[in-house]
Amino acid sequence: MSIFASGSLKRSAGVIDAIRKQVKLVTLKPAKRIVIKFDPFHDKAPETRKFLLHITNPKIQDTNLNCLVKAEVLCDLSDPSVEVHLNEGGKVTVKSSNLSCLEILKLYNKYVTPLAPVEEATNVVKTKAAKTSHQLASKKKR
Repeated sequence: MSIFASGSLKRSAGVIDAIRKQVKLVTLKPAKRIVIKFDPFHDKAPETRKFLLHITNPKIQDTNLNCLVKAEVLCDLSDPSVEVHLNEGGKVTVKSSNLSCLEILKLYNKYVTPLAPVEEATNVVKTKAAKTSHQLASKKKR
C-alpha cells in the first residue's frame, strides 16, 4: 500500500520571494498621496521603514508620477502607520505596529491596488510573416 504525496514538492522560496511577488503587484495609480509615519526609536518601526523602501522603488514610482510619498519621522514613541489618500477622495489607514512588511504589502494590494483603472492591451501580436507582408505592401505603395 502506498502513501499519496501531499503538499508542495518544492520548498517555499521564503519571505524575501513573497515580498518580491507582492511588490510586483503594487501600483500607485489609485493613490494621490501616501503618508508613512513612524518613530525611529519604536520597536516595530523597521518593518514600516522596509515598506517605505519598497514603495519608493523607482519602478513603483513610475506607475503614478503624481503620487506623493511622504515619510513623517515622529519623536513621540507613537505607533507606526501608513495612510493612503485615494484619488476618489477616500483614505485607507493601516496601523502597522504589529505587522510585518509582507503583511503591509498584502493589505495594500488587497484594498488599494484593485481600485486602479484597468488597462486594455493595445499591442497586437504579429507573426514574422505578417510583419514582412505588411512591410512589402507599404514599400509597393511608395
